[in-house]
Amino acid sequence: MEKKDFESDTRYAATWRDENGRLRPINFYVYRLYDEFMIVRMTDREGFLRRLPYEDIVKIVRTMPVREEDRFFLPEAILAEANWKDRTVMHTYSSSPHMGK
Repeated sequence: MEKKDFESDTRYAATWRDENGRLRPINFYVYRLYDEFMIVRMTDREGFLRRLPYEDIVKIVRTMPVREEDRFFLPEAILAEANWKDRTVMHTYSSSPHMGK
């Protein structure tokens, strides 16, 4: 897949090629798109932020835009591209004002 196939603040159900080359289902929320990768939160796993290369996604099964009041917010510094040059996973907490958090 390519950058143009994804949008920020959107949830996706997709087919992902894992570290071992096996195809797996994946659900994730896209925070930020960069030229080579996107910053996502896995919604069906532990909830860590991850650097996910576009080429690891084989097929998009479902796209679910997130209403503005339901979006999760993180500080800009955490999402900055410079923080992800040598990092693939980050544990952090995000909240949505609409959800009372």
